[in-house]
Amino acid sequence: MFEALGRVMYRRRRWVVALALAFVAFAGVWGTGVFGAMTGGGFEDPDSESSLAGEVAERELGRAGGDVVVLYSSDRLTVDDPDYAAAVADSLAGLPDDVLEESATFFGTGSSQLVSDDRTATYALLTLAGDEDQRTEGLETIEAELAGQQLDEQGLETQIGGGTTINRDINDRVSSDIARAEMISLPILAVLLVIIFGSFAAAGLPLAIGITAILGSFAALRGFSEFTDVSIFAVNVVTITGLGLAIDYGLFMVSRFREEIRRQPDTETALARTMATAGRTVAVSGVTVAISLAGLLIFPQVFLRSMGFGGMSAVLIAMLAALTLLPALLAMLGPKVDALSVRPWLRRVFRRPAARPVDDEHGVWARIAHSVMRRPVIYTVVVTAVLVTLALPFLRVEFGGIDERALPAGTESRVVSETLKADFPPSERGPIDAIVTLPDAVDSQAGGAALQAYVDDVAAVPGVGGATVAGAAGDTARVDVAYDGDPLSTEARDLVGEIRAVPAPDGGEVLVGGQTAVLADLLDSLSSLLPWMALFVVATTFVLLFLAFGSLVLPVKAVVMNVLSLGASFGALVWIFQDGNLSGFLGFTPTGSVEATQPILVLAIVFGLSMDYEVFLMSRIREQYDLTGDNTTAVATGLQRTGGIITSAALLLLVVIGAFSLSGITFIKMIGVAMLIAIVIDATVVRILLVPATMRLLGRANWWAPGPLGRLYARYGIREGDGDPVPVRTPELTGTR
Repeated sequence: MFEALGRVMYRRRRWVVALALAFVAFAGVWGTGVFGAMTGGGFEDPDSESSLAGEVAERELGRAGGDVVVLYSSDRLTVDDPDYAAAVADSLAGLPDDVLEESATFFGTGSSQLVSDDRTATYALLTLAGDEDQRTEGLETIEAELAGQQLDEQGLETQIGGGTTINRDINDRVSSDIARAEMISLPILAVLLVIIFGSFAAAGLPLAIGITAILGSFAALRGFSEFTDVSIFAVNVVTITGLGLAIDYGLFMVSRFREEIRRQPDTETALARTMATAGRTVAVSGVTVAISLAGLLIFPQVFLRSMGFGGMSAVLIAMLAALTLLPALLAMLGPKVDALSVRPWLRRVFRRPAARPVDDEHGVWARIAHSVMRRPVIYTVVVTAVLVTLALPFLRVEFGGIDERALPAGTESRVVSETLKADFPPSERGPIDAIVTLPDAVDSQAGGAALQAYVDDVAAVPGVGGATVAGAAGDTARVDVAYDGDPLSTEARDLVGEIRAVPAPDGGEVLVGGQTAVLADLLDSLSSLLPWMALFVVATTFVLLFLAFGSLVLPVKAVVMNVLSLGASFGALVWIFQDGNLSGFLGFTPTGSVEATQPILVLAIVFGLSMDYEVFLMSRIREQYDLTGDNTTAVATGLQRTGGIITSAALLLLVVIGAFSLSGITFIKMIGVAMLIAIVIDATVVRILLVPATMRLLGRANWWAPGPLGRLYARYGIREGDGDPVPVRTPELTGTR
């Protein structure tokens, strides 16, 4: 099948390239329109009790707490000065009525919570009209209006914060960070690609696949946005996986094509052999990575589902481009794949002689493999112990949510939130609220008595700092529950469960929501669905790897090794982000917890990328084992032929991810750092040391499968195809020795 596809790509190469260019043009024009259709947030479970509580409260009572906070401060006036009150009133009077739905100030309510301890600052709570997008547009209008006011004449300064502002700032920062990451990574990638591939012609091929994958994924996301919400954060995973896998597939395909073009009589045959071997490996890898990311679709959170949509789109489009556009380009280049070579220049710069052909049994990677396989027990025990030790901090992980500390220090909306916490009295609104629906109207005698009885019961729960009715309309009331500790702590989340256990008024219904309940419901949702995600990903990956390699042992070993490298990266997450180590160097504010959705996202992406490297390595080992029947020789030869490719691919991927780890948003930085650590461990310690050691220990058992399954593999297995009967002498890719 793949050999035939290679011949079709050769004969229809111009049509394939023309259609690919048309697709890229369409995706570039239509697909980039997805940025205007994406949403922020999406971390909560939309079917949870806390989400339903929010919906009922907004429908029956209106939004509470305000969308925007306007902080007024003065260095010479206090709120008791009439000029202060007049200036605030004039400031708010200038805001357009179609944007501002409601406002609350100290001067209108007399609430002491709206005045700072030194009485030189106060804030206004603004409720904006419309849905989330309309409120964001309204925020921009308010910012423009306040910026044009001359409050400094009265000695006042204004700063704008609040939930809508923080969400907008996070989304804007993510978009700007993506542009900055691309500006940093692309020039470095271009230079490294030329050095690693050894020629400008070859180096341009992965970039062509990467651009196709990224723009194609944007088009796919825009299509998804027509039917469901898509998070703005999906753009990050699209860029990382699209560009990263395009580089991986480009390296693997081009290196194999270079081998074949030197052996085969013509370009068509060389391309057909490349597709029959490397092409099949790319297909297996692409489907494996896509399956890993498909596990994210199990979760109801918009953030995780969007990452699944974006990641799967990027992987599958990169795979399809590598199986169609890349062969067509190779067919057009033929032996000119090494055109515009920089190898002579590199040899002059580094004063190195021309590379000599290296025997597969005596190259540097083969020597490393033989060295490891001479002491397999020592390497297995030591490497496993190190990885387990690195994973231990994850045993004390504390999961938390996202607040203003995700923004860089000094961001105006974050400064406003920090000022309110430091200089103002605690808000009357607690982190937990109960939305009570009664059988009678709240203002009736029966309804009022039932509501008060419920409030008294909630106030009597140990740990509750107080319970008050914060609003009522018809038969619905909001009860605010005060809590003096960290609203995202384990104790606070346990308190949510105790409040939910309080009986509702007879004939009534209670939905408990608020900041703490949202996090509690999120963690419950993730913990209940994570085993199903793991089962789906492991089971489907197991089947696919069996069909690729004909063994029941290798898929199990691959999963175990992925768990080891993931565990090490998760341990590092706790040590760095929860404990705050390296916070100064990396530029973030530690919160004492890890945002709950990020480990799951890292799990899906890194598991897929690790399997990508596993498939690359094992495909060449299996090919050699089929030829020789010698497990040790097959491992050494397979590592020799792929070690440089995997190392180069990992290096290039680290450049892409490293740029994203510079993000000013903490949880985006967390994704980048975790992936950096996991990929470094997987591409070096695991692939170069642990894989050869364990394969030497297992010997022929690596390839064991029961008779019926062996026959199934012989008939339906995704084989690499017949290789050469003897080891061949092949030059290494430049820079991958």
